[in-house]
Amino acid sequence: MLSVPQKIILETDRLIVREIGEADAPFILRLLNDPAFIKNIVDKEVRTLDQACDYINSGPVTSYRENGFGLYVVVLKEGKASIGMCGLVKRDGLDDPDIGYALLPEYCSKGYAVEAASAVLEYGQTQLGIEKIVGIVNPDNVGSAKVLEKIGLVFEKIIKVSEDLPETKYYISRKTTR
Repeated sequence: MLSVPQKIILETDRLIVREIGEADAPFILRLLNDPAFIKNIVDKEVRTLDQACDYINSGPVTSYRENGFGLYVVVLKEGKASIGMCGLVKRDGLDDPDIGYALLPEYCSKGYAVEAASAVLEYGQTQLGIEKIVGIVNPDNVGSAKVLEKIGLVFEKIIKVSEDLPETKYYISRKTTR
């Protein structure tokens, strides 16, 4: 694996949000296998570093190329630790990009998800010109629903993104004019 510096997408007071690369494979492997990620998002069945590299290249890196956005690594400015992912995802079952985020458990409940998601939402609206960004969340995931509400998304309905996935709560946001 080559250690190539990844493009910084944005910065907040405490965080750097940057593109994911193969050098992030050990971190991605840990995040995708966190029990909360598997329970609240999905089991990506990524169990090795090679599979983590495949996930990075077929998911986020492909999305950067095809959509101009994707999931990004969230890094603490202080200490430079990778703490999670946050970004925009274009899913086959949704008309609009949705905002996604996941943090390692030791970084939850510290405001990082709201800080990263709020900045990514603003980036999508102002820098990428996306009119409507949505959010989907497992109905049992109260914490994630609170993040969506804190960044200004509004619950609209329960949907099924695809037949093989369970029902999910669907939130919407409209582009704000500033």
